[in-house]
Amino acid sequence: MKANNLEDRLIQFAIDVISVCKSLDNSFAAEHLAKQLIRSATSSALNYGEARSGESTRDFFA
Repeated sequence: MKANNLEDRLIQFAIDVISVCKSLDNSFAAEHLAKQLIRSATSSALNYGEARSGESTRDFFA
């Protein structure tokens, strides 16, 4: 799998999760869990992109 392909798939995953969360009811529990799920799903794409942009080994670990 190419690196750009994985990043594109992670972004599409985040979009899909957001779409699913929009369809949930407006109860307190559903809203709370949807917010956590959206934060988790969107952070994976951002963290992957940040890790790929590391210019050195030291920068990568930071």
